Amino acid sequence: MPEIGDKKHVLRQDARGGNPNILSVDIGGTLIKAAVIDQSGALVSEFVTTPTPHPATPDTIIALIIRIAAPLPDFGLISVGFPGVVHRECISTAPNLGTAHWKNFDLEQTLHDTFGAPVRILNDAIVYGLGVAKGPGRECVLTFGTGMGCALFSDGTIFCGLELGQHYARDDQNYDQYVGHAAYLELGLDAWNARAERALQAVHALTNADRIYLGGGNSRRITFALPQWATIVQPSSGVAGGARLWHADMDRWFAPRQPAMAQARERT
Repeated sequence: MPEIGDKKHVLRQDARGGNPNILSVDIGGTLIKAAVIDQSGALVSEFVTTPTPHPATPDTIIALIIRIAAPLPDFGLISVGFPGVVHRECISTAPNLGTAHWKNFDLEQTLHDTFGAPVRILNDAIVYGLGVAKGPGRECVLTFGTGMGCALFSDGTIFCGLELGQHYARDDQNYDQYVGHAAYLELGLDAWNARAERALQAVHALTNADRIYLGGGNSRRITFALPQWATIVQPSSGVAGGARLWHADMDRWFAPRQPAMAQARERT
């Protein structure tokens, strides 16, 4: 566990009591984004973006979050979007950070112990989608970043997160490899866009979504004409979605695994 460089800041958080503001962190394979937001998802602080350290071990990521949080306004809750499968209280996979480093790591408890604030964690595509999926109908979030993330929503509520990035787009490549950032660097803009357009059409055929929201850092590189059911959304949607993790309608996703933290939220 890394040393806490700003213990005064951490102690202030232990004493914050009913502070309803949220430190929302979007962990990516290339960038980590964070901000303090209010319960509606509006920014209370500046939107901070910093490169993901490599190797991206739990110690280095947590040390970076500590440094990011130190100058930000006080907060009483923490939300995290994580690029992999979050299985109950522990990380199960982290394809673009290194599953060997993260498998079975209890990120939730570690952040709680570090900051003294209740923590909720879900897959990053799900958290991203919570910032934009409002309903009605079926909605899909597709993120083009280091890899490719995907989550489905029904009437604005989580339906499921798909590890579509690990599904094979063709015989020798999964979607992370087919349309991820490394593919963009190798292929160049035009060829990468051809692949991204094929991936978008494939996801639409698979999900039959009424709307697909495109996010992630490489969504800004899209040059092809989007169909009427697809929209590019802002990078800040990932941290804005962190507010939704603490709304009452999300309690059912967390109460079985962190009753103490859910009770702490209810007291705020």
